[in-house]
Amino acid sequence: MEQQTLQIEILPNGPMVVYGSCTLKVSGEIQKIEKEKTFLCRCGASEKKPFCDGSHKKIGFQG
Repeated sequence: MEQQTLQIEILPNGPMVVYGSCTLKVSGEIQKIEKEKTFLCRCGASEKKPFCDGSHKKIGFQG
């Protein structure tokens, strides 16, 4: 069985990008993510937390 490398990139003033499949535990619930790229919120304003919905642009997030 080949092991995949998981990469995480933090975009300037934007979300974290997770490259590859992963498992997230959010509020006790486990979610299996099987996508090439997943965008996770860093600004706290997303209506789709933990996923990014672009709210960082609307609020002028700096980070």
